[in-house]
Amino acid sequence: MSHSRFESIGAYLPEKSVSTADLVSRLKVPPAFDLEKITGVLERRVRSTEPDSPEDSFSLAIKAAEDCLSRSQYAAADLDVIISASITRSKDGSRIYMQPTLASSIAKHLGARKAIAFDISNACAGMLTGTYILDRMIRAGIVRNGLVVSGEAITPIADTAVEEISEKYDLQFASLTVGDSGAAVVLDRSVDERDRIEYIELVTASEFSHLCLGMPSDKSQGIALYTDNRKMHNESRFVLWTDSQRQFYVERGTTFAEEKFDYIIHHQFGAAAIPYMNAIAEREFGAPMPPDLNVISKYGNTSSTSHFIVLHDHLSREEIPAGSKLLLVPAASGVVGGYLSTTISSLKV
Repeated sequence: MSHSRFESIGAYLPEKSVSTADLVSRLKVPPAFDLEKITGVLERRVRSTEPDSPEDSFSLAIKAAEDCLSRSQYAAADLDVIISASITRSKDGSRIYMQPTLASSIAKHLGARKAIAFDISNACAGMLTGTYILDRMIRAGIVRNGLVVSGEAITPIADTAVEEISEKYDLQFASLTVGDSGAAVVLDRSVDERDRIEYIELVTASEFSHLCLGMPSDKSQGIALYTDNRKMHNESRFVLWTDSQRQFYVERGTTFAEEKFDYIIHHQFGAAAIPYMNAIAEREFGAPMPPDLNVISKYGNTSSTSHFIVLHDHLSREEIPAGSKLLLVPAASGVVGGYLSTTISSLKV
């Protein structure tokens, strides 16, 4: 069976940085807990809103895609597919577009004239979902390559939270952890087992779908995110990942330990929750977890781009040796879980 690989990666982070301390200082009612300590988020990047250089989902995605293509063997004109996977879909400043798709606008701007272009939406699992779809298309021989990209101008939910939080515990507290970003990856066919996506699988458990909802605010004209963290960050939700991955190994006749992962990258949603998830995983898999790669302290939760912002950051600091095997674990509203196994050797920043 053929496999795909990550051929190149790109990212873009706005210059402006806002600290958690600053956001908390603006709240009318301070939280009953140390938000910075619990989430691990010290600061996050925030898009420019300057009239002469506003940043939106489209511009963040374009900058990440251009960065990705700058180190790819493919030019935009060579791409067979472009998948836009962002939650936010702002263009021309704050205007939200459903049609035409962001993917078609990105393809046109880049000059990817022959590319099939479409949007997908799967909350914070967006880019991994785009990777899942493109991986299957390449494996099936339908396309040779493609770009998965996301521009997340998501900090307006933090602005709404700052204005509306009025209790010691509020369902909008998770909104204070998000940061703006762009990320992109090119996938093509793997010809080397040291450079490929071994497998990627996703699973949805809709019984948890009501625990994290993004929608227009019920108090103002803003966009809001309502997250019940007490129910989201518990064992019954986290074993969605471990149960599905363990069953996958049973069917393959292997184990987690035999996979020999060098690193794990979780969705960047909270520093306190990750050790808990890993402890559950060690119990369920009967094996220790590999070292955890993260950037949550300086970039926060960048939603659908998070795994690739982590990967880009650590590659840029040459902290992932060639031949390393990584496990990427999504955690998204819906609720979406799953796992991606990849070995990378030629991926550079």
